[in-house]
Amino acid sequence: MNSTVFAYFQLMRLDKPIGTLLLLWPTLWGLWLAGAPTLALFFIFILGVFLMRAAGCVINDFADRRFDSYVERTKARPIASGKINARQALILFILLIFLSILLLLILPPLVWLFACFAFLTTLIYPFMKRFTHLPQVILGIAFSWGIPMAYIASIDALPLSCWLLCLANICWTIAYDTQYAMVDRDDDLKIGIKSTAILFGKNDKLIIGILQFTMLFLLVIIGLYNQLALIFYASLGVVAALFVYQQTLITDRQRKLCFKAFLNNNYVGLAIFIGLFFSTV
Repeated sequence: MNSTVFAYFQLMRLDKPIGTLLLLWPTLWGLWLAGAPTLALFFIFILGVFLMRAAGCVINDFADRRFDSYVERTKARPIASGKINARQALILFILLIFLSILLLLILPPLVWLFACFAFLTTLIYPFMKRFTHLPQVILGIAFSWGIPMAYIASIDALPLSCWLLCLANICWTIAYDTQYAMVDRDDDLKIGIKSTAILFGKNDKLIIGILQFTMLFLLVIIGLYNQLALIFYASLGVVAALFVYQQTLITDRQRKLCFKAFLNNNYVGLAIFIGLFFSTV
């Protein structure tokens, strides 16, 4: 593959799909909890997740282009390493947003309103780490807009389950993105970047645990409210075991193990989806 083309792939994180998956899982939860979607709706939302996640990565790297070269994990990113310039990144971002807009035209108009909120949070998230220690909260909100969009597209309604699922996902996102921020904490402190990992300090593991428990508690409420099958609760048992495993990984706050804990959340999302899938078929 041409080196420039591969640099664009890297900029959109096509070589590292974990972020796309972590955005995809809650969107699929929403689709299945609202009622098994049509095949067309399923693929529309998958493509929408891909486009918005790619756009988010591009604008994130554009915003962080003056910081990434000072962080061990990000110094090889395309803009930071000079493989792609800022203008090229902005053009790609605009193209991805344009394609997302075309996709939205297929969906009900009310979905467009939530898509606007999703776009705004995606746009402001990369800049929040300069002003607040809570950029992970903004990311949690950004990663949750797909849930009400899925409900509206499926049943044209926003029941209590929708908002409980959003809240559960926000808790989960803050937890795993704090694990992610723990990888960069030392570098972030040097260059003045803020995060929940820095804010929580020595209480990081405890607060992550509280967020993980809260997520599970909310999912249990959702299961009871929707009278989901026993397999859904079995999937939550798997999630609980994964969270315990993640806590063992971050015990000593080693960079590689914190990153491994972050990556493990893909299985959390998958487990919940399996539980919902077999509860609604």
